[in-house]
Amino acid sequence: MQQTDTGAPVPLELARRFSVAPMMDWTDRHCRFLHRQLSRHALLFTEMVTSAAIVHGDAPRHLRFDPVEQPVALQLGGSDPAELAAATRLAHDAGYAEINLNVGCPSDRVQSGRFGACLMAEPDLVAECVRAMRDVTDRPVTVKCRIGIDDQDTEESLDRFADIMVAAGVDALYVHARKAWLKGLSPKENRTIPPLDYERVHRLRTRLAPLPVMINGGIETLETAEAELVHMDGVMLGRAAYHNPMLLAEVDNRFFGAPTAPVTLEAVMQAMADYARREAANGTRVNNVTRHMLGLANGLPGARQFRQILSVDACKPGADASVILRAFAAVDRPVLAVAS
Repeated sequence: MQQTDTGAPVPLELARRFSVAPMMDWTDRHCRFLHRQLSRHALLFTEMVTSAAIVHGDAPRHLRFDPVEQPVALQLGGSDPAELAAATRLAHDAGYAEINLNVGCPSDRVQSGRFGACLMAEPDLVAECVRAMRDVTDRPVTVKCRIGIDDQDTEESLDRFADIMVAAGVDALYVHARKAWLKGLSPKENRTIPPLDYERVHRLRTRLAPLPVMINGGIETLETAEAELVHMDGVMLGRAAYHNPMLLAEVDNRFFGAPTAPVTLEAVMQAMADYARREAANGTRVNNVTRHMLGLANGLPGARQFRQILSVDACKPGADASVILRAFAAVDRPVLAVAS
């Protein structure tokens, strides 16, 4: 692969080669700051935020991110074209690199709000939403979907859905390679029980080229992700990246050809301690940062104590950024000044 300059993030179109999936309650701004310490080039996503929350709620809080997170995409949930357009306009002004519409989440709460995977049954409405979003921004507007829902024929219905998205001007698709069963399966079961069908997504990408199509679902290793790039424009990892974040330290070299120096746990922990100290000045509790860091020491001696310090001690009254360096000290006894 052609090597890229590591001094700045790669263009968005290239960053989509490897992205970290939007995950509710997980990929908040603290999580994304951590992931950016591990990969400079991967595309990061917010957790899904409803258009109503942005338009009628605390938009600055929902849209806040650190510039170091770029490239970062905002994922929106909603089905009202005008409201999604208003939220997109605010996201544009906030500086997001991409705005993504969720058409894949299978939860009951999402269905009751008429957004998420249930919208795969209403492709014309989704197209109207995409057009409304595109009308108010020059940033890419993308869609994340499943290969189908319930009893849909994944050949005919997915092709029809994708064709309607293309006609609406969508800039890229992210496809979770499973159906979503909205009747009978919980959101957790929908992540594992419906069988994966990577070949269906491969056929879709071939059919839609040159539209970028990225694949998601069940990809747990970088080796599997690399194999998918033979067929796809990009891969998206979710829980594997969250629970074992250090795998992201290999992404820039393996997926972007960036000749980076190895990312060390020491450097990550120091950066996160500095970040937690800055955030504390704005009222952020340290455990809101450390809860995303529990998997950093997986497989290392002292990992159990590492997790205990970050999950238990970080919640105690008066806990501060020093718990992060204490957790690191439990792994390999480094020589580090513990600052409060």
